[in-house]
Amino acid sequence: MEDLDEPRCVSGAAEDILATLTRLGLHSDEPVVWQSQRHALYEQALASLISRGLVYPCGCTRREIADSLTRVHARHSTLAYPGTCRDGLHGKTARAWRLRVPDGHAARIGFEDRWMGPQMQDLATQVGDFVLKRADGQWAYQLAVVVDDEAQGITDIVRGEDLLDSTARQIYLQACLDAPTPRYLHVPLVMADDGEKLSKQNGAAPLALDTPDAILVALKDAASHLGLPASLGNVAYREDFYAAATLAWRERHGL
Repeated sequence: MEDLDEPRCVSGAAEDILATLTRLGLHSDEPVVWQSQRHALYEQALASLISRGLVYPCGCTRREIADSLTRVHARHSTLAYPGTCRDGLHGKTARAWRLRVPDGHAARIGFEDRWMGPQMQDLATQVGDFVLKRADGQWAYQLAVVVDDEAQGITDIVRGEDLLDSTARQIYLQACLDAPTPRYLHVPLVMADDGEKLSKQNGAAPLALDTPDAILVALKDAASHLGLPASLGNVAYREDFYAAATLAWRERHGL
């Protein structure tokens, strides 16, 4: 359960997510792990990176980074860090910890996404040294998921394509921590009529899951979005749906 960003966590939201998965018939193979209870593991990983000289403290604010990029005409949508604090804080107060990414050819991280195909990202020019621990003391998503995946022995990651851009950073961080790299598969997002992804932030209505029929409809809609066979629309029971959908997914993606 990714509940690290405490200021943004809504009380009861995590429990509601788990209850919804249960209604859909999706049950975890192992006990649910909560990131908010794993700070010691993240601290241990950061300490390991510090001992190897792979991270450094940064005193820059978002505004300072944006101003620096504007001056060199290198503004990027993700505000690629220009390396201001790479060689020291220069009198600034440490605010965050950043992972030092390589330069040149070593910065080019390529991988094969099992849905999106071959991917390549230059960490030096497209991302820059990225944050592992934020100025407010919160752990960054990139560090938390890499540590969690290794600890849980994750071999395959299936997630939305909005996280495709994070994958190269995670692969590089895995190498820095001597962690294995899982296989990745990023699925297309479900979009609203206005082109925005469906989310509570954008005012999307929750799924209607009050009856077995409504649950089955939601599952069939999801299968259709994932490009699974239209024959799944003829399945009459949830248990039969999962058996057929799992087989179809395995035939398409090798799982």
